Amino acid sequence: MSTAELLQTLRRQVSDLHRELVRYDLVAWTAGNVSGRVPGEDLMVIKPSGVSYDDLTPESMIVCDLDGTVVEGDLSPSSDTAAHAYVYRHMPDVGGVVHTHSTYAAAWAARAEPVPCVLTAMADEFGGPIPIGPFALIGDDSIGRGIVQTLQGHRSPAVIMQNHGVFSIGKDARAAVKAAVMCEDVSRSVHLARVLGPVVPIAQADIDRLYDRYQNVYGQQPTDAPPTEDEAVPAAPKEHA
Repeated sequence: MSTAELLQTLRRQVSDLHRELVRYDLVAWTAGNVSGRVPGEDLMVIKPSGVSYDDLTPESMIVCDLDGTVVEGDLSPSSDTAAHAYVYRHMPDVGGVVHTHSTYAAAWAARAEPVPCVLTAMADEFGGPIPIGPFALIGDDSIGRGIVQTLQGHRSPAVIMQNHGVFSIGKDARAAVKAAVMCEDVSRSVHLARVLGPVVPIAQADIDRLYDRYQNVYGQQPTDAPPTEDEAVPAAPKEHA
């Protein structure tokens, strides 16, 4: 696939994924953004700044290099472009970045408190608590530095930046959106649990087992070749909500 074709595909994907932020109530007005790295290129596609979600189209997405400089597009890129670009430069396995101010996660941000790992869904997706990143102002790559500093060496695909909101990462933009959705979901559940009383942490050994199973066993696993007649025995159902 040519670079032009890759860009066309990614523009459409990133544009469409912004609807998921609205669908899951992760954003208000024009806040929040999704970006995707262009495979094999030092480029990314990101939302334009201050444009209504209803008005986003593949054509309105902005192509930037990994220094945040606009390469293609007539609009100004997201105010978080420098943060996204910093993450891509320093985390080469990341293919997508998402930012939201989702309500419950932002409440944890206001408290500068990690979300404790007290649900199996958290162990599955995050491999432990959702960490808090440092306070940083918008305008340069300070937020990006905080994201990388917090998530490098951490199993969580999401960080809640102090007094700000969620930044999530993934192998591609869709995976980063999923992490943002799950971050808000468990942030809400753990908040409600603490209203009722003390929460019960999951033992680290159990977190490790849950994380390994979800990351490596859960779901449909790829196979190198179709099974033979003797191998075509139905597998036992997988145990997951």
